[in-house]
Amino acid sequence: MQSGTSLGQPLAMQCAGETLWLLPEHALWWPAERVLWVADVHLGKAATYRALGQPVPAGTTQENLARLSALLAHYRPAQLVFLGDFLHAAQAKTASLLAELASWRERHAALHCVLVRGNHDSRAGDPPLSLNIQVVDEPWPMGPFAACHHPQSDATRYVLSGHLHPALTLRGKGHDHLRLACFSFDERCAVLPAFGEFTGGWRVQPQPGRTLYAVGGHAVWRVPARR
Repeated sequence: MQSGTSLGQPLAMQCAGETLWLLPEHALWWPAERVLWVADVHLGKAATYRALGQPVPAGTTQENLARLSALLAHYRPAQLVFLGDFLHAAQAKTASLLAELASWRERHAALHCVLVRGNHDSRAGDPPLSLNIQVVDEPWPMGPFAACHHPQSDATRYVLSGHLHPALTLRGKGHDHLRLACFSFDERCAVLPAFGEFTGGWRVQPQPGRTLYAVGGHAVWRVPARR
């Protein structure tokens, strides 16, 4: 399960009777079934903004795909599940982006990929059929889990979702503070941090029954509940 790429230190936790690994690369790993979940990749977001005349950096698609490839090489999953918002918009389907995606998919042709449609996928349209990505609607059952894009409740399964791009703020002395992406686990629903570069974040609020796991410094750690 090792590769030449140095990745961060995951944090193992129990959820729905299964062991899950929270990865500092903004992904979730289910070792028993060799499933890797990522949410909110938003490929082509920077290109979409540039098409609207906004001065934003280039290269985010290559960075996203390179980070994803590093995870695939390290964990060697049997299945990769995108929890919505794979492409950012219809304008993201440029010739260069589609060529990069085709090249990436060719390098991982044997991998079973699934996309659970999110709100941006509805606007962008499904990925090209040539990418061989199974596209499904939420909730998509996976053992004791329901793979979704939007946080929601499910009567029989624990929900794994994205959409919110959760983040938290750690405060020190004085005015010192640090904003970090995080995993948010409620009693029946978890929200993964956004995988994509240039995606921003929404500050998740602590509340009873919610556990937050901060991501930073190539590690994941549980944030103590406030008293």
